Amino acid sequence: MSYASNHGVPWRLGRSKVVMAAAGLIVVAGAAAVYLATSPGSAKPSSVADASPVPAESGAVIGAAPAPSGSASAATSASAAASKSATAKAPATGWIPVDAAAWKAQVDAFQALKTDPVPAGVGNLPEFRADCQYSHSLADDPIVFPGLAGSSHMHSFVGNKAVTADTTPEDLTKFTATTCKPVQDHSAYWVPTLYDAATNKPVETTGFRVYYRSLMNTSAGQLPMPNGLRMISGDATKRQPTPRGAQGQFYCAFYGPGDLDGVARSTNGNWPICGGDATLHFMMQFPDCWDGKHLDSPNHKDHVKHGSGNACPASHPVKIPAITFDIQYGAKGTQQGYYLSSDKEGRSASSMHGDAFVMWDAATMNKRTKNCILQRRTCDNNGYQQ
Repeated sequence: MSYASNHGVPWRLGRSKVVMAAAGLIVVAGAAAVYLATSPGSAKPSSVADASPVPAESGAVIGAAPAPSGSASAATSASAAASKSATAKAPATGWIPVDAAAWKAQVDAFQALKTDPVPAGVGNLPEFRADCQYSHSLADDPIVFPGLAGSSHMHSFVGNKAVTADTTPEDLTKFTATTCKPVQDHSAYWVPTLYDAATNKPVETTGFRVYYRSLMNTSAGQLPMPNGLRMISGDATKRQPTPRGAQGQFYCAFYGPGDLDGVARSTNGNWPICGGDATLHFMMQFPDCWDGKHLDSPNHKDHVKHGSGNACPASHPVKIPAITFDIQYGAKGTQQGYYLSSDKEGRSASSMHGDAFVMWDAATMNKRTKNCILQRRTCDNNGYQQ
């Protein structure tokens, strides 16, 4: 992959910009700003070495959650309870409550967990990650159209191999075959399928890195990600041109000097044409603050928010790891350009969006969050990155 997954050179990003870090360096870029897709007005610049969301005290968070469903008890071990998922058999869509007992068990285990010794040479970027490969494509969306097979535009899925329109949190723990490393990440991640406008053939991802990171200058109050959380970043209904320099566009990246906007553009100006060894990339960022009560909301966004000023808002007090998709395609760009399944007619990148249906082995999620984000240490797929 041309981003650093095989080279140990991570992308760093603030809330509104991406900075390339470290020694060997990626990027066909000389610019500090890149085209990171985030919610309008929610982002703010952040230092390269700093990052992390801030919630309320964990006791208050758990106390705010609805009563447990009875599927898990406080006596259940945290790892077992949260690995089964943090949901009871909740409604298929709308406001889906967290299972308070399962979440409390996970938080209790997290707070009791001791950090592992940090080997020499480990960096101070507070993040861990999963590196994933393309799994399958379906016109399904188990978050937006649960149970309605074929009701969505085409999506390209990575991660959990069994995902369909009918997938529930319980399914993600039962069918755990995955295209991600580490294999303890049972989550499903997906984006609209990209098509070559000249041939109408799909262009699938050749690399899909999912970062879990801190975006603030402090990790105080950091908690792990609750299992069963659903989130969407971006807007599938957005219809705007994505010319050179636009936020939320595809860009070109590889090692060495070059131009993020491409050496040329497609005829309609919406897509870069990459020079040298660079290929198309896209990066999108999810919120880092959660309301502590719901695993989903009617628009799949209201239960989470972006923090600001190194803190989470009172309405969403729980500081969770911020998911970031760093997606690579094996295409270099053409004059005819491309289109997304979410906007075949407009043929711009503005409707690019991503879905995350989170499900990890709870003990692994807790350990990575504690070692990597709370301690503000750089981790890869397997733990501390050396």
